[in-house]
Amino acid sequence: MAITAKKSETTFIPHPEGQFAVVCCDVVDLGKVKVEYAGKVKEQHKIWIVFQSDEAHPETKELMTVRERFTLSLHEKAALRKFCEAWRGKPYSEEQAQEGVDIEAMIGIGALIQVAHRQANGNTYANITSVMRLPKGMEAPGVNPKYVRVKDRPKETVAKSPQASDYPEQAPDDDDDLPF
Repeated sequence: MAITAKKSETTFIPHPEGQFAVVCCDVVDLGKVKVEYAGKVKEQHKIWIVFQSDEAHPETKELMTVRERFTLSLHEKAALRKFCEAWRGKPYSEEQAQEGVDIEAMIGIGALIQVAHRQANGNTYANITSVMRLPKGMEAPGVNPKYVRVKDRPKETVAKSPQASDYPEQAPDDDDDLPF
């Protein structure tokens, strides 16, 4: 009897487009990843920053997540640094960038994000195109208590797509209270 492989039908539904109040529910260390840029292949340390919104998945009714991948760097031109500075509402000092920032301290912090869809290889991907602090008086959404951080999941169940997390529901109101 033959063992036949076929193209599987994906049931993945990306996070909707638009502006959303979200909470950071996970930071996933992807380790060293081979990246090709300008014809050169190199390894870079990558992470995902994962956010959960109040948007419910149309089929499962679970709260939806959206994530963005970054190189783990606070170089002045690094996308992660620009993203974090926009989120916290102020730049890092050179001293802070040199000493390093605990990226996991972002977990439980709310943000206001803009999500846009991008088409590639016949699939639709949700990308975070901008981020900022939540405006005063706006609360971060609650987080699905069923979520287990990727690092805490049994190795055999770790998937490529985190879902949500159980962390504090509201960002601090004072800029100086941000832990990152």
